[in-house]
Amino acid sequence: MVTIRGLGMLDQMTLYPVADDVLFAPGGRVVIRTYGVASVAESADGRPRSVAYRTWVTGVMDQPRYWHWGHFEDARRGHRKVLEWLTGRGPQPQPVAAG
Repeated sequence: MVTIRGLGMLDQMTLYPVADDVLFAPGGRVVIRTYGVASVAESADGRPRSVAYRTWVTGVMDQPRYWHWGHFEDARRGHRKVLEWLTGRGPQPQPVAAG
């Protein structure tokens, strides 16, 4: 878990690492990072804060690509599917809807 303090509307957020991988391709290095992100501040009604899961891929073409996942297990499986897609072993994954 990593806490980041910022100066914008989100004064603090917490990152929950799920998976990190690096691939080396003829065009350079490709980084695949999956993590959860949540506000550090407790919610006003006492409910647990929600965590949003994302997979970011940088180093592919000119722009980063990203996916949103609904839950930790979706993010874990999604990360693996992104790796399979990037290595030619599977189709491009579709994000799992938050539920």
